[in-house]
Amino acid sequence: MSSIVTNVAALNGQRNLNLTSMKMGKVLEKLSSGYRINR
Repeated sequence: MSSIVTNVAALNGQRNLNLTSMKMGKVLEKLSSGYRINR
């Protein structure tokens, strides 16, 4: 029987960083297209 040791805090941090990166990408896409400026 094998056991996998994980660092829960590190996994949560990585997940939050990925979510933030995705949101930033969407915001930058809107800004670069002029969407937020024109609305």
